[in-house]
Amino acid sequence: MTYCVGVLLDQGLVLASDTRTNAGVDQVAIFPKMHIFEIPGERIITLMTAGNLAITQSIVRRLRESIEKNDGPHLHNVDSLFAATSLVGDEVRFAFEKDAEHLKNHHADFQVSIIVAGQIKGEKPRLFSIYNAGNFIETSAETPYFQIGETKYGKPIIDRVVRHDTSLMDAVKCILISFDSTIRSNISVAAPIDVMMYKTNSFQSNLKQRVLESDPYYSSIRKGWAEGLKTVFTELPNPDWGK
Repeated sequence: MTYCVGVLLDQGLVLASDTRTNAGVDQVAIFPKMHIFEIPGERIITLMTAGNLAITQSIVRRLRESIEKNDGPHLHNVDSLFAATSLVGDEVRFAFEKDAEHLKNHHADFQVSIIVAGQIKGEKPRLFSIYNAGNFIETSAETPYFQIGETKYGKPIIDRVVRHDTSLMDAVKCILISFDSTIRSNISVAAPIDVMMYKTNSFQSNLKQRVLESDPYYSSIRKGWAEGLKTVFTELPNPDWGK
């Protein structure tokens, strides 16, 4: 399992993914789930992946190979994020046709979900979420973020804090707290956490940071959040039922 979050803001994008993969308690490893396709000054497209690691690695590899071959549409020449997301969805369908039956024969499910985010010159930053079938949706004014993987533990804090006009740094802080909540409740998600901040119209990854468990800032907000919750909880009134 994994946990990835993408947020589309007025100022740009904040993306974060954990790096843990496991095939049982004795087979835990670190693999990046954030993949950047970039032409500085012209476009940046970032994929975050969850699901079967072999399948998602195959999808990303085929997308990079199509750029190297340069004999048709690929992530470095399509003219919109919608077209880029369609290409990624096509690769999900290709992987399903190739691998789903073989996985079924080994009692395994075809599981893939991908967040596609970025900006191509001529349009605003955009954020999409691709499902198992290769179909996808785009963010809306009411829902400016997507999560994939182990989503339920980190969702409440994002719902309460993040809006379109939230600042990039406030969104980073909120997302890291969301990761802390997820990591505390699910051992299949763990640091390091890859974080990328993108400022609108910069057409480059403005900030990429790998946040370790021992990172001083991450440690401080985890401690502050835990202590703050306890303080607020103790200040809330008890029910007067039964009096």
